[in-house]
Amino acid sequence: MQQRLLRLLSGSFLRFLLVGVFNTLVGLSASFAFFNLLHLNYWLSTFAGNTLGAIVSYTLNRTFTFRSNASVGSSWWKFAIVILSCYGLSYSCGLLLSEAAGALWPDLQANWLHNAAILVGNGLYTIGNYLGHKYFTFRANGPTTRGVS
Repeated sequence: MQQRLLRLLSGSFLRFLLVGVFNTLVGLSASFAFFNLLHLNYWLSTFAGNTLGAIVSYTLNRTFTFRSNASVGSSWWKFAIVILSCYGLSYSCGLLLSEAAGALWPDLQANWLHNAAILVGNGLYTIGNYLGHKYFTFRANGPTTRGVS
């Protein structure tokens, strides 16, 4: 178990986290800016921010994280499926949790709840993206990519 954890941290998961820090800075900062500075609604803000982050993410994850040999033509649509699925599920869960918190603590401002929803949604989105891209989008197929972790 410990050896597996060390292999995970030294392989693609660590690279994914490094890329994730950068693409999160891009996407999450943009989401907060769209929501708080431009006063766009929750869904438009998170979608626009995540779109910017996804462009950065696809490029870096394909070349650096998973070192994929998959062609852009065969991987971009898989990437889009994972991104859109994770987006819908993660940010819906974040919003539902913030609404539940709002029901428990009605004095909390809606802006605080929506900002918390963006943050929680982003965490769930990150976990789902790693799993989706590792096992679907950039899955190693065959001997030429085996051993790349």
